[in-house]
Amino acid sequence: MNKKLVAFAVAGVLAAPLTAEAQTANVTLYGRLNLDMEVVNAKQDLSGGGCGCKESMYFVKSNSSRLGVRGSEALGGGLSAVFQIESSVGAANGGGGGATLGTRETFVGLQGGWGTFKLGYFLTPYDDIHPIFGNVPTLGTSILGTQALWSNTGWAGNSQGGGAFDDRAANSIRYDSPNIAGFTGSVQIASGTQGGDATGGNNSTPTTLEAQRKHAYMTSVNGLYNNGPFQGGIAYEFHNNFRPGSATNPKLQDQAVTVAAAWNFGVAKVGGVFERIKYDIVTGGTLQRNFWGASLTWNLGPGQLYAMGGWAQNGSGSAAEGSQVGAVRSGANTGAQQYEVSYTYALSKRTLTYVGYNIINNRSNGAYNFGVNQVNGLCGLSASGQTATGCGSSAKPQGLIAGLVHFF
Repeated sequence: MNKKLVAFAVAGVLAAPLTAEAQTANVTLYGRLNLDMEVVNAKQDLSGGGCGCKESMYFVKSNSSRLGVRGSEALGGGLSAVFQIESSVGAANGGGGGATLGTRETFVGLQGGWGTFKLGYFLTPYDDIHPIFGNVPTLGTSILGTQALWSNTGWAGNSQGGGAFDDRAANSIRYDSPNIAGFTGSVQIASGTQGGDATGGNNSTPTTLEAQRKHAYMTSVNGLYNNGPFQGGIAYEFHNNFRPGSATNPKLQDQAVTVAAAWNFGVAKVGGVFERIKYDIVTGGTLQRNFWGASLTWNLGPGQLYAMGGWAQNGSGSAAEGSQVGAVRSGANTGAQQYEVSYTYALSKRTLTYVGYNIINNRSNGAYNFGVNQVNGLCGLSASGQTATGCGSSAKPQGLIAGLVHFF
């Protein structure tokens, strides 16, 4: 059935009085179902008593499966109104686990020869650099996600959407430039709270810390080049007051910069990436960490082979040893390596299948987990920054995966 007819049918059922207005716009219903089978092995502390057991687990996961509606309306003079409402689909468990309206890229904006301006909830420009290096053949999701050590290491307990530097940001405005001889640029600003107290609520008598967190904001920018065999990009992101501080250190600032480049030789593409992140610590000082990565995408036979290696160095800086934000720790043997390989085969223009293997090789004090489909109870990931009692050296989560994707 024609996608536009389906979209109009859905719109008619959900909002019949608005049908006349909707018919003047170009509306498309789209989505994808991405499910896989995973066999994962990792050291866990399942009993809470520090058993340090190695556990083998089997999962069926829905990886960024989605359903969305997007469209545009010509306003004249080369100007168009654009919109999108994209929702997560928990396809592995009957709609549970995040099947909520508007949880993904959702916005309204204006588009013209000068670029695109939009308002809403969406990924930051920092995330746009991933395709240069990241595992595009497997869509950058599942336990094969390259963001296990790169970018996705921020503090995840933030009520404002998390501290990872490639996350979606609420209350955002963004500008994307037009493509000029292969060059593009983007800038995004987001408010960290909705007003009120530290949790984003509306406390009529906020404490000093709550009042200060009203000024939380995020800025993310990038510059990208894609013309011919060379791709390159640089991205920077700054968080002001996104994580709660203390009475003596109320306003914490986090920042990250990443540079990626790739060269396409035709049959194969070789890529590399560098990232440096820096966090303020509540007790004083800063925590820093560098990351390096290399990748290969090879058109092998009827499909694509992807391989990558990533190396997160030990955390350093002026903060006390053992300081931790997310999976980044300060001190000796807090780094990790990630190695993965996958093969993707297109069954048709809209259906593909893939298999792969990934391992996160934490050093003895490392605390890194998978970037997507993380293992609960993984040794070394306690909020206090201490390795779980009795686990010995940190976990080395690894897994085999086979997936099937359909786009519509």
